[in-house]
Amino acid sequence: MPQEDLVELKFRLYDGSDVGPFQYSPTATVSMLKERIVSEWPKDKKIVPKSASDIKLINAGKILENGKTVAQCKAPFDDLPKSVITMHVVVQPSPTKARPEKKIEKEEAPQRSFCSCTIM
Repeated sequence: MPQEDLVELKFRLYDGSDVGPFQYSPTATVSMLKERIVSEWPKDKKIVPKSASDIKLINAGKILENGKTVAQCKAPFDDLPKSVITMHVVVQPSPTKARPEKKIEKEEAPQRSFCSCTIM
């Protein structure tokens, strides 16, 4: 593949630091980008994604879908020669299953006292 067909991308993290730039084929998918970001994630960060599903990529104000290609995600103003496209990375861990709460039966429920005031 010719060098000029490749798209150069860098990924801006939550603290303003960058991962990349890397060169990708226009046919590379967003899920491939996410896998690369997870593998290249800096070790010294407090927030670390556990998998690619914990990452959302944002370009030109839009959250990118996993099945889309780099060519489909490029904004029209990014067609300048030799430009590096910056995509923002948001880490959102997938929701964990909530622990089932213990059911408190009536006998175990603490007694609550309620008071009320009436002003006449």
